[in-house]
Amino acid sequence: MTFELTAKDIHSKARAGEITTAHGTIQTPIFMPVGTAGTVKAVHQRELTNDIQAQIILGNTYHLYLRPGLEVLEQAGGLHKFNGWDQPILTDSGGYQVYSLSGTRKIVEEGVKFKSHIDGSTHFFSPEGVMDIQRTIGADIMMAFDECTPYPCEYNYAKKSLDMTHRWLQRCCDRFDSTEGKYGYDQTLFPIVQGSTYKDLRIQSAETIASFNREGNAIGGLSVGEPAEMMYEFTELVCDILPADKPRYLMGVGTPANILENIALGVDMFDCVLPTRNARNGMLFTSQGIINIRNERWKNDFSPIDETVGGYASTFYSKAYLRHLVHSGEMLGSQISSVHNLTFYLWLVKQAREHIIAGDYLAWKDKMVKQVMQRL
Repeated sequence: MTFELTAKDIHSKARAGEITTAHGTIQTPIFMPVGTAGTVKAVHQRELTNDIQAQIILGNTYHLYLRPGLEVLEQAGGLHKFNGWDQPILTDSGGYQVYSLSGTRKIVEEGVKFKSHIDGSTHFFSPEGVMDIQRTIGADIMMAFDECTPYPCEYNYAKKSLDMTHRWLQRCCDRFDSTEGKYGYDQTLFPIVQGSTYKDLRIQSAETIASFNREGNAIGGLSVGEPAEMMYEFTELVCDILPADKPRYLMGVGTPANILENIALGVDMFDCVLPTRNARNGMLFTSQGIINIRNERWKNDFSPIDETVGGYASTFYSKAYLRHLVHSGEMLGSQISSVHNLTFYLWLVKQAREHIIAGDYLAWKDKMVKQVMQRL
């Protein structure tokens, strides 16, 4: 994997670049639709390519390990062949999912023992095992195995967790560097900065992660309940330490405003379930603001959902028709809403890139945050 910076904004830390992987080039800043179980919910791969214009999607180690399982994925030739997506894929290590299973998991130095949310069966993830699983999945970008601490978190626990995460990272790197991809192309490994909401721990973690000199770096443990301003504070702190010549990935973020603000702080890559999850509940993000499509005001509004962002779903279907589908409980309502929201997110980061290149990102960002976050 390579990363080339192509432009920097004059008045902020925003930057535009290109990540080149074995499965294609990604223009940054970029939003990555979440395909936890090998599928972006309610969205066809053809829609991801043609309408949404996604350049990279996510899979999840924990979920894919449990279903369909490693034997199926390996026989298929990896996740790309299994789901028919021939562009880049990033896999989360499963650390966050294991964190969310706090009632049924036990963390020890060797790794994490946990119970499946599907059938209650017992499993064990070690840093080495997670590397092997992601080799079998075949993601272009693999994530190191870490512990995501909750918010709020006691300092002593955060420090202990961080030290272990760094030890696990060394084990991840050792395993990754001593193995090869299974399907004839290169993969890359991103470490993850942790440290909860403690400045000294975040600095220590960012410096440690930078010292590993991997091809890219991720920022984890934010957007887990802390105030947005705190997220921005720690993102900026970390971005100022992580090397400028490598992509920075802020995990699990977020709202359109979160994305635009964090781009201004130097982040290149984002993912979040928010656009598809909210779509299934009738909330639409548009270039003019946020719509609750269930509201009465859209009942007789026959205008397109959002002509500005482009794409078939956003420009062909009317708000009135979509409202009808949602109220009727029709599956198509969730599909259209999901495709639209992802189309909007990819449109938004594309616009951000264009304004970074033009050199007026900060002024555009301040205007756009107010515009897209207002309730219509």
